[in-house]
Amino acid sequence: MTATMGPTASFRLMTDALPERDRVEIMREVYGRTVLKVDLDPLGPTQVDMRVRALPGLGIATGTCSEFRVHHSTPLIDSDDLVLLVALDGASVMKHRGREEPVGNGQALMMSGEEVGLNVIQPGGLRFVNMSFSLRALSPLIGDPAPALMQPLPTSGGAMRLLLDYVQSIQDAGDVLTPEAWHLATTHIFDLVALTMGATRDAAEIARGRGVRVARLRAIKADITAHSGHGDLSAEDIARRHRLSARYIRKLFEGEGTSLSDFMLCQRLLRAHRMLGDPRHAGRSITAIAFEAGFNDLSYFNRAFRRRYDATPSDVRAAALRT
Repeated sequence: MTATMGPTASFRLMTDALPERDRVEIMREVYGRTVLKVDLDPLGPTQVDMRVRALPGLGIATGTCSEFRVHHSTPLIDSDDLVLLVALDGASVMKHRGREEPVGNGQALMMSGEEVGLNVIQPGGLRFVNMSFSLRALSPLIGDPAPALMQPLPTSGGAMRLLLDYVQSIQDAGDVLTPEAWHLATTHIFDLVALTMGATRDAAEIARGRGVRVARLRAIKADITAHSGHGDLSAEDIARRHRLSARYIRKLFEGEGTSLSDFMLCQRLLRAHRMLGDPRHAGRSITAIAFEAGFNDLSYFNRAFRRRYDATPSDVRAAALRT
């Protein structure tokens, strides 16, 4: 179990790192009743790997768990937060407001945290994203939340897909983010969840120009980073994967004072720089590294690399070998 304090409080629990005899008790008391405000009862061998992050008005939990009975009982109700459960893999059955709804792969469900509820995670366990939102902060964006409660929400596209991708990216970034960055991230998450629930007209207009734009740009940057080694990567390829126009993608980067081509070049140069400084690639030629980083022209690579790092690829490699 690890904990980090800073602009946000984060907790991580990996049951494999705990003595087997203590796992159930720690889950029940520390992460169940204290952090998550629920009663946890394992329905099989206990396996959990989750990270919980607390932000002002927002809680995020991501990870995996084995089958559990999760009961939000009356003694543990201490807020009117809205709670969103997303089943990325696996299945769960939610019982709330006199209704029972299965939540399977690629589905989400919103519940009220001020009411009793039951979540039964099915055999095989669950890979999940779980978020809680301050109703006081969210209600100006959505009005009455009741119509959205206990209604299955698809996660394959639209604002929900942007929300999940954005949340995962900031969870991955973790404690390196500044307090200002976390504040902005919280605002963007509220924008996106409001759109998934049915934002008011004014809030929707603001969210599309703020939260949606930032989430899309973050997803596109992650896509480019993952595919930067493809020499034929184009704006059209990126646009097709994100179901946007190439012109819109270019405008997103222009809004940051840069360009799509500059960002792609920086990612390729960064990839090459890392390989040149890695002893595991010491036996590879600079030409091979340049091509693997996505460059098709060695002369252009050398010029761009020197302009970026004020050193040649050979200089960087030599410096790494001396350390």
